[in-house]
Amino acid sequence: MKVTFQIEGASPVQIECNAGENLLELARRANVAIDAPCSGNGSCGKCRVKLLEGELDTLKSRHITDEEFEAGWRLSCNSKVVGDCTIFVPDIASAYQSRMKTADLSSPEEVAIFTQCQQQLVESGLEFTNHFRAVVVEMAEPTLDDTMPDIERLSWAVEEATGAEHVTVPFDVMTKMAHVLRENHFKVCVKGSLKDNTFYVMEICKAEDTLIAGCAIDIGTTTVTMVLTNLETGELLAKASSGNGQIRFGADVINRIIEQGKPGGRKKLQDAIVKETLVPLMASLCKSAKTSARNILRIAIGANTTMNHLLVGVDSEPVRMEPYVPSFFSWEGMQAGDLHLPANPLAPVSIAPNIGSYVGGDITAGTLASGIWDKDEMSLFIDLGTNGELVFGNRDFMMSCACSAGPAFEGGDISCGMRATDGAAEACTIDKETMEPTFQIVGDPDQKIVGICGSGIIDIISELFRCGIINAKGLFVREGDRVRRDEHGMGRYVLATAQESETGREVSINEVDIDNFIRAKGAIFSAIDTLLSAVDMSVDMIDSVYVAGGIGSGINMKNAVNIGMFPDVDLDKFHYIGNSSLTGSYAMVVSDASNDKVHELAANMTYLELSTYPGYMDSFVAACFLPHTNASLFPHSCQN
Repeated sequence: MKVTFQIEGASPVQIECNAGENLLELARRANVAIDAPCSGNGSCGKCRVKLLEGELDTLKSRHITDEEFEAGWRLSCNSKVVGDCTIFVPDIASAYQSRMKTADLSSPEEVAIFTQCQQQLVESGLEFTNHFRAVVVEMAEPTLDDTMPDIERLSWAVEEATGAEHVTVPFDVMTKMAHVLRENHFKVCVKGSLKDNTFYVMEICKAEDTLIAGCAIDIGTTTVTMVLTNLETGELLAKASSGNGQIRFGADVINRIIEQGKPGGRKKLQDAIVKETLVPLMASLCKSAKTSARNILRIAIGANTTMNHLLVGVDSEPVRMEPYVPSFFSWEGMQAGDLHLPANPLAPVSIAPNIGSYVGGDITAGTLASGIWDKDEMSLFIDLGTNGELVFGNRDFMMSCACSAGPAFEGGDISCGMRATDGAAEACTIDKETMEPTFQIVGDPDQKIVGICGSGIIDIISELFRCGIINAKGLFVREGDRVRRDEHGMGRYVLATAQESETGREVSINEVDIDNFIRAKGAIFSAIDTLLSAVDMSVDMIDSVYVAGGIGSGINMKNAVNIGMFPDVDLDKFHYIGNSSLTGSYAMVVSDASNDKVHELAANMTYLELSTYPGYMDSFVAACFLPHTNASLFPHSCQN
């Protein structure tokens, strides 16, 4: 039998299958991207598809109303194929993650964060120089009287131009050297690395092509972002981002670890990040910068421990199993060619070192970029993503931990949640008397609302609590036109009716959504509380709070404090530092000293495993209220 996937905005995909096969698993096998944050256990309701022709054996779900079921809507995760059928895959809120974007680096805002990072690190004594070089050499052409071999002719010219005592020409360059030299009449540009008086040749090309580039990459569980930079000047050449192709295997690392443990799973997860995500993104960078991929001579990657394992194709099962010992924390020696990335195959790939099973290289790179390691003041660094990772300390010590916040901050586990892409409500206020909302949309302000992203959810919950519409447990206690209840009495707040939304579906937030988010914010605050307790310190000892991550740019810090996600400290102490993993990786690419420093930071940082720390669960339970069961911790909350 055959299943045809009619993908909105794309060509149809047809695949043969057997009776009884799960529709979501079949879509994954056909490489059809259906977002499934819960990895197919039926809890998130995001993998909605529409049956156009044929028949499916489908279990009813609370996520699909009777009217929607009659219209053909199904959850792909609880549907089995029983015959030939045609399935419509919509481009709704959850599908926006797959769109690749190349950013305009002409805006000062895009460049400012990288420039500030560079200035800060230079002020800390780190030189922004590296050992990569591009030299133009001109040699006498061979004659019957001058029969010196090409490799000696090139080596002597490079030694004279660079002062190197030795020149090494690898096989990849050797095989094309004769052609390139003669095509360019023995005047060429030679690119490579100069270390310990040895020049290691990585590329030989026409004399006019002198650019040497580096690529910095942040591999997030949800989103992948990268920049291309000039290794000589540090100038940003291009920036691009897209959803992580692994998202269809689950929104969190645990589901992906489970998936990679299935037969063929490790290769599927590696292909999803390398072939489906990194390769097209890097190609788009080169196209935007109008340069050859072979000019990329260095790559640096910031990613969490699980993402690092899935990237290189190493079994990640030990990451989640006690005693939580992964295959590697720090690993050197990999080249771009090993992963078949569109870069110079000899380009070294530097992976920012991991600290623990759930505190990875994205945090060591972010810590480098934050500069807290060179300050006397006590600083708290928070990276908000699918996981919440924290570092606390100063130049004398640093402690780190991670909490499983889940995908709620990026729209997962929320019925109308989505990433911060076009159509997402990113900010909201509610009139206390009328309960009418006013919200701000990502992208075109005239576009109708599609869903709610993380910063918008924080605002909505804070406003519902401030207005007395929900209580400390997140339950609805006021009635009105915007508050509606289902047949079971569960309340929800309606931001937009079906007629007012882009998708034709109501955009609302219900009690289950609020409970999921309270648990996520509770994980963040309890991690902060436990980390401070471990060093016998309190909230009033925090001098600065540095917030990183994609959600951070839109966070209303006051609202985050009001719901008990962040500690109740002076709002002037909060600083948003952007994608610190990316800026830290950028520093690793451009600066040898920064590359060394990030390994030093990882080696000297203490990792606290929250799951085994006494008192953490009690702290977590206490934080699962608005704002907290201990009201004295939040004297400035909107309900006090």
